[in-house]
Amino acid sequence: MTKRRNDQKDEFTSVDLPTLADVVERFRGKKIALLGDFIADEFQFGEISRVSREAPVLILRHRETEVLPGGGANAANNLADLGARVLPVTVVGDDAAGHTLIEYFRKKRVDVSGVVRVRGWTTPVKTRFFAGWPHTRHQQVLRVDRAPKEALPEAAQRQLSRKLRERVGAADVLLVSDYGNGVVTPELVRETTRAKRRRPLLVTLDSRFALTKFTGAGVSAATPNEPELDSLYNTRIGQDIEALGRLARETLEAMKLRSLLVTRGKDGMALFERSGQASMIPVHGSDQAVDVTGAGDTVIAAFTLALACGASDLEAAHISNFAGGIVVMKRGTATVSAAELLQVIRSEATGSVATNP
Repeated sequence: MTKRRNDQKDEFTSVDLPTLADVVERFRGKKIALLGDFIADEFQFGEISRVSREAPVLILRHRETEVLPGGGANAANNLADLGARVLPVTVVGDDAAGHTLIEYFRKKRVDVSGVVRVRGWTTPVKTRFFAGWPHTRHQQVLRVDRAPKEALPEAAQRQLSRKLRERVGAADVLLVSDYGNGVVTPELVRETTRAKRRRPLLVTLDSRFALTKFTGAGVSAATPNEPELDSLYNTRIGQDIEALGRLARETLEAMKLRSLLVTRGKDGMALFERSGQASMIPVHGSDQAVDVTGAGDTVIAAFTLALACGASDLEAAHISNFAGGIVVMKRGTATVSAAELLQVIRSEATGSVATNP
């Protein structure tokens, strides 16, 4: 049993670690429909050869290029590595980045029939350049983003809607990953959640720029980070826990959520529930992250999958906190496996030091 201080009510909330492990063991095979912006995270690695004669800039001798799933594709990748059967619904361009993402998931045996290819549309790409001297650690020196310049054609929107309805009908939960690239809209989510179903649809949301626009869209839980709340309310929360609680409650009540999980970087997480319960969860592991790229995708993937397995919101939050603590110690856009997650939880339960499985 581990206890977490609840700073909002001056109480203690408890989670049973063996119970968390049992939840993770039920991850395999759970069907999760995912609507999201698929992004190609491209990493260009090079060694500094000299300073250019044309301008005071470094010349990099290209060494290698790596392309990994980013954005909603990273959330899908995390779900797959955690053992879920993920059913992604998205749009990619008929371009090299789109083909690369589709082939990546095909090799992982992920069903890509829900991916719509649109000729003339641009697959979002984030290219990060890493430079270093021979035998030194490479550091990021530049990022270049490419994004679609036009809205999705109406025909593609209709196709996307149809594929989403089909996959939601076969899934336990819908995860929505909105990076603002035009695939995810509140109207599409609202249309999906209002369709007739045999049982209520659990919907989790990670929206980078438009969280409250999903009000009335049937979202059950959302996982914003603290800077996103800052931006939403044009403020800076910092270490003001009272302000955090006030803004989180305002968001939770306005959107009629059952829970709001706020990720706070080195300060851990804060879970706010409709019941009035507020739980502050300290960061797992080191507060000195190696790389936070895509950590939010890992958090919502683990949180969603835990809820799909019947975990309480608090149990799901702790599981996602463990997952986030693991992934930020990896470089690049990374994922967490169920085996890694289980090892960390069991090590925490016994008080031993976890090592990589």
